[in-house]
Amino acid sequence: MAKTKTKPLGKKRSLIGLTVAFSVICVIYVMPVFLVALNSFKKNSFVKTETFKWPTAESFAGFENFITGVTFGGYPFWQSVLYSLLITVLSTALIIFFTSMAAWYISRVNSVFCKVVYFACVFSMVIPFQMVQFTLARTADTLKLNTPWTIPVIYLGFGAGLAVFMFTGFVKSIPLEIEEAAAIDGCGPFRTYFKVVFPMLKPTIISVAILEIMWVWNDYLLPYLVLDKTKYRTIPIHIQYLKGSYGTVDLGATMALIFMSIIPVIVFYLTCQKHIIKGVAAGAVKG
Repeated sequence: MAKTKTKPLGKKRSLIGLTVAFSVICVIYVMPVFLVALNSFKKNSFVKTETFKWPTAESFAGFENFITGVTFGGYPFWQSVLYSLLITVLSTALIIFFTSMAAWYISRVNSVFCKVVYFACVFSMVIPFQMVQFTLARTADTLKLNTPWTIPVIYLGFGAGLAVFMFTGFVKSIPLEIEEAAAIDGCGPFRTYFKVVFPMLKPTIISVAILEIMWVWNDYLLPYLVLDKTKYRTIPIHIQYLKGSYGTVDLGATMALIFMSIIPVIVFYLTCQKHIIKGVAAGAVKG
């Protein structure tokens, strides 16, 4: 009879311990989202007093908070959604397109200039946004980058560091012989990139897209500093304006809009999560 292999007792205990530890960490990370969803169905007066309690017949508000949040003030919520969607899509597309090409060039051309550009991109990730926010706001006004159609250029500058780092690491893992074979077949640099290299970057593209979409969609400070709030409001800015007289805030409506704003990101993340680890590992290990 074939003998079945059994795992040592110590190894089983360590696996159980890791499972319990990561389960606790998962609960801690999910808890804020759960509390936001829970309080979005409570009346405003009960959000502060019964934050961690399940809605009762007295505190349950139904969809009243969602209706209040969408119709509050004179600025339409659907317009904020469109501006957030426009900025997120354009910024992510610009970051993926330009940084992937830059990373391919940096990886294949061994020059001092490429090394300087690479380390400049990496160094940009450690610079706090607060150090450049006032200069950035003035520059954006001067260059007319203060609209939803032009602010993606600013996001390209801030998102290029991480994207170039990840794409460079992945491109280094692609055998050079594949590109040489394409060159022998008559492909120039642009055809080689778009026909050969770019399709192979799919895991890292999805990983970068997820990270950039979550960042741009939820960003509050940059649009608040650059955009004209009377004309253009993204979802975070719209939520910030949920104030009544004397600075009072409708917490129920605020929770409802926050819950509505995080649903698209959660759905997108869960749909593409299988590509994240593969893309991050490929872009970080060899960089």
